[in-house]
Amino acid sequence: MLYGQDERTAAIYAPVQAELERVEAKLKGLASEATTATEDLRPLLDYVAETGGKRIRPALTLLASHSYPHDSDKLVLMASAVELLHLATLIHDDTVDDSSTRRGRATVSNVWGHHVSVLFGDYVFATSATFVCDTESLRIMRRFSETIMELASGELIEYFGAYDPNQARHLYDDRIYRKTASLFCTAGESGAVLAGAPEEEVQAMKRYAYNIGMAFQIGDDLLDFEGEESNMGKPVGSDLRNGVLTLPTILLMERYPEDNPVAAFFRDKDNPDKLQRVLDMINDSSIMQDSRDVVRNYCNRACAELEILPQGEARDSLAALAEYVPDRQR
Repeated sequence: MLYGQDERTAAIYAPVQAELERVEAKLKGLASEATTATEDLRPLLDYVAETGGKRIRPALTLLASHSYPHDSDKLVLMASAVELLHLATLIHDDTVDDSSTRRGRATVSNVWGHHVSVLFGDYVFATSATFVCDTESLRIMRRFSETIMELASGELIEYFGAYDPNQARHLYDDRIYRKTASLFCTAGESGAVLAGAPEEEVQAMKRYAYNIGMAFQIGDDLLDFEGEESNMGKPVGSDLRNGVLTLPTILLMERYPEDNPVAAFFRDKDNPDKLQRVLDMINDSSIMQDSRDVVRNYCNRACAELEILPQGEARDSLAALAEYVPDRQR
């Protein structure tokens, strides 16, 4: 099994496993393609290619194409571009957040410093764009550019909204769409477009990917309250410490508008007792289960979008992916 897969994800990816292996080889081959002038990039490229992860986004691109006759070479390029864009955002996120580790490994900024990390993240962004150009689809080039804008704007919205307890639920939904679901949408849409799917099915695939992306990010947000630091690579409550509101904290604020424990912590964010009060109130209530129900609802909506897609192993895998996302943190 590759890419940090477990038995469940390996089964989901089975219809596109051969193409995923080509994506992995392409990512790992970037270092060997570095010229003499850019050979200092080789250890950086090697390091990032070995970062791991489950490769859900490129798998989504490939599964979205698999029900139709398609150019495998272009789909591998697009899947590689999607994963490179994701990796570039992680490099920049870790730099902005001053994170020392990710998935148990030192971050690029920790090993090479912030200056190199920013520039290298830009390099990976640009590399992903060249792959998209090689698909020769103007529609996908434009969508990919829009996605980069959405990813960046999501990070900016999060930065400027830090420690602001007055953010409503719809602002959270918009932020996590930009930060996460936008790239899922592009992964799904691009796979269907490049495979020549009918437009109605392209749009269904895009809606499926949107719902999966929203569920995926909320699932990540839940880990901030119930995950283990050894698995997460960051302390429990890290988002809250950084002033980032997620669904559990928003639900808590909605329940206690007059005695808002999150606002109290933001006013005194160096007070560990006030942080612990927020964590305890969330964990001692139905909020975590309510949040998991939201994740499940997004995944149910994703499955509903698959009804118009051609029956077959790819559609079955997409349905299995929607079943996997709510459970992946446990």
